[in-house]
Amino acid sequence: MTRSAVSHLCSDLEKSSISFPNLPAVFDPDGSSVTYAELNRLSDHVAGFLVQHGVKPGDRVGLVMPKSITSYALMFGIMKARAAYVPVDWMGPAERASQIFASCQVRVVFADPRCTGLSDAAWTLVPLDASSLNILRSYEPLQGGVSGRSADDLAHILYTSGSSGTPKGAMLTHRNLTSFVDWGAETFGGSEVDRFGNHAPFHFAISVFDLFVPIKLGASVHLVQTELGKNPMLLARFIADRRLTVWYSTPAILRLLAEFGKLESLDFSSLRLVLFAGEAFQIPGLRRLMELWPKPSFFNLWGSTETNACCYKEIPKPIPQDRVDPYPIGLPGSHCTARVFDESGNPVTRGQEGLLHIGGPPVFSGYWGLDAANFVDRDGIRWHNTGDVVRELDDEGFIYVGRRDRMVKRHGFRIELAEVERCLVRHPAVAEAAVIALSDRRAGKRILSVVATRNEMRPSIIELKAFCNKHLPDYMNPDEFVFLSSIPRTSSNKVDYQALIRKFQNELGEHA
Repeated sequence: MTRSAVSHLCSDLEKSSISFPNLPAVFDPDGSSVTYAELNRLSDHVAGFLVQHGVKPGDRVGLVMPKSITSYALMFGIMKARAAYVPVDWMGPAERASQIFASCQVRVVFADPRCTGLSDAAWTLVPLDASSLNILRSYEPLQGGVSGRSADDLAHILYTSGSSGTPKGAMLTHRNLTSFVDWGAETFGGSEVDRFGNHAPFHFAISVFDLFVPIKLGASVHLVQTELGKNPMLLARFIADRRLTVWYSTPAILRLLAEFGKLESLDFSSLRLVLFAGEAFQIPGLRRLMELWPKPSFFNLWGSTETNACCYKEIPKPIPQDRVDPYPIGLPGSHCTARVFDESGNPVTRGQEGLLHIGGPPVFSGYWGLDAANFVDRDGIRWHNTGDVVRELDDEGFIYVGRRDRMVKRHGFRIELAEVERCLVRHPAVAEAAVIALSDRRAGKRILSVVATRNEMRPSIIELKAFCNKHLPDYMNPDEFVFLSSIPRTSSNKVDYQALIRKFQNELGEHA
């Protein structure tokens, strides 16, 4: 098999550098850009640097840097050296970054000079910032990368804390990632005139779409810096001014744009596609956004770090006024297959709740250093147990029920914490809700609802309890309510349930 025929992310860059050498490939947050030919050459210099520093195929290379042309080129250069990049939150604790790098035994770490406290006893620490392009160019380029390129080469390791709070490194190969990238390009279309926004941080799985799909198409990637990504008014102007055609982010960011971005005052006529994933998009916020952005098509994508997006559903226009439940996660894409099994690994009857399992090329190879990865072998297919509880319906595909690790039993009843959240956000004064279960010596479990309200519309606790009693069984009504100005979120914009549990468990002084 020739190198160009191997499923490899770098092959798309090399092909586009030939087909579109003078088109802009990536725009820095400051507006500067490099062409496809320049990005390809720069990544060759990075590969040459790594090989000269002893990096071999299969090695891991850490990345602790903000988004920039430099950090983007580093990822391609690392992969051209047939190594795997390991990105971490550059604004996160140095102790956690060091823990991750030690876990997967990185050989080299590229770090922004502002990232201090990184232990370098076991790896070569290379300080680089966004102005370091000339330093990288001083190394002999390794054109085309290391020979022997394979689709089974490890592309990256993404660490996710999951429900336990302990980081686990999901290993994804080029075969895993290109199967998703190829599907994304085919399903959602596009060409060299498209402009993709990259809002998700590099260590968040949904960044794979807007980092690599546009490279396959010859389109441009517009990197969104962390600070900008949290300011809805500036972010809305960024999307409009850059004339972005494709946007992909979590519902939380899209809800903030709809509420505080003053979208009606800006021109979004270039936008053709809006994708969202990571959590359920509650209907009031989604309906409002689609009213403000009537032109683009909207898709709900579902996936995990271990599989990337596997299921999808287009949102109909307009959303019926009587709809209150979030839209389903839909059906699996053509690049994978999906089944619903019970706890013992047996298929459930359609319509019954069970655990969603994914099979096919996008499924990761396992967790670094761990044997158990929730795999089930059945009917000649290796299935990954996602831990998501779903129901399969004939007309709508998979209905997301909740996480297995977010279901609790109290007084003999099973409580879906996600269902309580869905109830609360239907209250007109509630902007966001996060529901957690706390250990209680007497009751076993105590259900706490953390609520962020719209503006200053704070309802009384009695009003919220009455609202829940109207829409939920008595046993699901929360025991307590706490009001916060905003719900804490992780660096990938998901609700930080672990932080909430630590905070309120400690404050209440109760321990399991």
